[in-house]
Amino acid sequence: MHDIDISQLDNGLTVATCTMAHIKSVVLGIWIKTGSRNETAEQHGIAHLLEHMAFKGTNNRSSLRIVTDIENVGGEINASTNVETTAYFARVLRNDMPLAIDILCDIISNPKFEANELEREKQVILQEIGAAHDTPDDIVFDYFTETAFQYQMIGRSILGTTETIKGFTSDDLHLFMKIHYSADRIVVVATGAIEHGPFVHEIEQRLGILPLNTLSPLPEPANYVGGDCRENRDLMDTQVLLGFKGCAYHTCDFYALQLLSTIMGGGMSSRLFQQMREKLGLCYSIYAFHWGFSDIGLFGIYAATDKKGLAKLIPVILDELHKVTNYIDEQEMTRAKAQYHANLVMAQENPVSRANHIAQQILFHGRLISDNELSEQLTFISSKHLIDLAQKLFFNTKPTLAIVGSSDELLPFDEIEYQLSRYHQIPV
Repeated sequence: MHDIDISQLDNGLTVATCTMAHIKSVVLGIWIKTGSRNETAEQHGIAHLLEHMAFKGTNNRSSLRIVTDIENVGGEINASTNVETTAYFARVLRNDMPLAIDILCDIISNPKFEANELEREKQVILQEIGAAHDTPDDIVFDYFTETAFQYQMIGRSILGTTETIKGFTSDDLHLFMKIHYSADRIVVVATGAIEHGPFVHEIEQRLGILPLNTLSPLPEPANYVGGDCRENRDLMDTQVLLGFKGCAYHTCDFYALQLLSTIMGGGMSSRLFQQMREKLGLCYSIYAFHWGFSDIGLFGIYAATDKKGLAKLIPVILDELHKVTNYIDEQEMTRAKAQYHANLVMAQENPVSRANHIAQQILFHGRLISDNELSEQLTFISSKHLIDLAQKLFFNTKPTLAIVGSSDELLPFDEIEYQLSRYHQIPV
């Protein structure tokens, strides 16, 4: 059992620690409830650019000194941006924790955003945009979210576009940070060899002066649209994503959809893996997933197959969707619950995953959900609940289809919609 303590500073910033007695290192992270979804269309890509620029120098440290100070003690430092959050984190031995605190807090409170560094980093991100487009199994996910959430920031790539990235200035970065990096949107988490009281004191000394900005604009509510997006390329394997509207983090159906995705394509015993790969040999890779956001979700099935398997791919997937809306046995339910719970527990034995888990729960649930509470929620989810939910999602919402590769042999989108509507009326 790990001891978790949470405190809130006077400016609204939240500090959480998880003491893991067997760990000799410390993971320290600063999570901001701001991501690509908080941008305007003109700001597309700025959250990710800002995350890159945070390491390019502060008023106290050069970009080289930031990384050498950490690596001189054998530590690691990194950052990430996604749709709804940005995170800066480091891992060091426990005696070097004050250094990691000082560097990460310096990055957040004293960024320099020098013009010459900005121009260099823009070129790096432009290369990143090009690399993503050249990677079919990456870009298909961008097309998938763009199609599911058409003309909305939640559906756009975090990288931005060539045009928007080229246009950003240092002033743009400072303004975005001033608006969105307010104390009430920040959670600082440390896991491992950590004591709560001294850690809170160190954070208060450095970030207690960050302003509270209750006027930070909220992102626009998400609206699931769905549709068809196909990009023909001459590839050995065609990348296919078929999906539907999912559920938000806080809804009672979120965990139910996590279980449904596990049953459909969450491992080698899952229905899709057994049918598509083991029995029919149609594809090398296939899995199902469910992404939860603060107010919506996406349920999806990913597959990659060669031209010989294209014609059968979608019909077999649709058939498996039809079957799961009619029958789920108790053995599958028990296995899915065990898989999901075990994955969560094992992930939390890693201090990095543990820190991220704590931060996400505080940011989006406003509290920690205990293992016992989660187990209780899973216990009450029945096979009938999953079947009813699957029927609602698969048959009553427009699907989203994204394809990169050869799509000539795949079913037309209107035929997919027709088959789904027909399956709704036909028992297995």
